[in-house]
Amino acid sequence: MKLVLLGYMGCGKSAVSNALSNSLNLKRIDLDDYIETKEGKTIADIFKDHGEIYFRKLETSSLLELLDNDEAFILSLGGGTPCFGNNMEIINKKSTAVYLSANIPTLVSRLLPEKAKRPLIARIEDEDLAEFIGKHLFERRHFYLQAKIAVSVDDKPVQVITDEIIKSL
Repeated sequence: MKLVLLGYMGCGKSAVSNALSNSLNLKRIDLDDYIETKEGKTIADIFKDHGEIYFRKLETSSLLELLDNDEAFILSLGGGTPCFGNNMEIINKKSTAVYLSANIPTLVSRLLPEKAKRPLIARIEDEDLAEFIGKHLFERRHFYLQAKIAVSVDDKPVQVITDEIIKSL
């Protein structure tokens, strides 16, 4: 079994993938961590040194590399991964995709305290964050909704979300 968690930043992919990993006794892989290890530099440095197009190609090749092996695991993606190239098609063909859906107020409340650590939103004024997330989510939602399973994460503890995903498998 290969489970791929996707959704907007702040939706809880890391926390849910950890809980699923423990519940299902499966290895957990974070795609960004995998790419950083493979390249020997941070995602921010890859963007700075080579640009977004290089990163997106690297992201797709890393995704294929992981999904083409026989190992069972839980893979958490970056928020933009499903939205580029034919990544969503690859994900749906080679794994079970799970969309962790969060509404705008949930995302704003989770992302505001960690804005500085999120390059995509670091320079956005606090009062403009909801509008930015709303527009961005609107652009990405089409890709996210192609996942085989969708679970709302709003006002739910991680274990409840995990149990819902397991029931959906």
